[in-house]
Amino acid sequence: PDNALAKSGKQDKKGLSQLFYNNLIKNEVDADIANELITQVCEQLVDNNSVNDFINALYKKITNLIGKPSTISFEHAKKPYVVLFAGPTGVGKTTTIAKIAANYYLNYNKKVSMITADTYRIAAVEQLKVYADILGIPLSIVRSAGEMEETIKNYEDVDLILIDTAGRSYRDTDSFEEIKQTISAAQADEIYILLSMTMSTRNCKEVLENYKFIDDYKIIFTKYDEISAPGIILNALYYAKKQVSYITTGQNVPD
Repeated sequence: PDNALAKSGKQDKKGLSQLFYNNLIKNEVDADIANELITQVCEQLVDNNSVNDFINALYKKITNLIGKPSTISFEHAKKPYVVLFAGPTGVGKTTTIAKIAANYYLNYNKKVSMITADTYRIAAVEQLKVYADILGIPLSIVRSAGEMEETIKNYEDVDLILIDTAGRSYRDTDSFEEIKQTISAAQADEIYILLSMTMSTRNCKEVLENYKFIDDYKIIFTKYDEISAPGIILNALYYAKKQVSYITTGQNVPD
């Protein structure tokens, strides 16, 4: 709130609710979600609450909705631990996988290998190959569901396998069926859906709808550095009812 409002102490609930509703909308939070959050806060508070009371109540609602980040878990004895990354074209899957591979290899001393099923984009394969060579970790290219199963078996001595899938449009029905087969063949221990923070809420909902065949997944938000309003985070987590894992920013690996 502006300084004048902050200094004024007690405020009527209607004025505060409109102020913070407008602020959520300004940050590109979906109108229905903003309205629900504000309504819940108003029901919780009594009349003539202070600005700080309203802020604290709204803050708790938002943080409860977002939750704590749930990253790749190593609280298990399974080896190798298979993690698959999926999502639409252009969200930055390949760069994100390289960042995560570097993080666990360099900072956690894990034996990491990478598999790419994205044979549609030569640039994606070459990009991962460059990172794999720099880090000194193995990279395999698979072209079918059968190859995926066999390749994973060949990496039984590593701690972590990271799988890059093709970023095919969910509107391309035939290609999307290939993605489904790849995901099924991988039998991953964890799956991450990547969403670009530059996409609209409408496109975000469409992507989530088309990946609903996956029962359990977490969400990675990419391209945080390319947006000015972060409302897409709240929108996506509200509609998906899934946990956030990572938020990525910039092209620098392993940052």
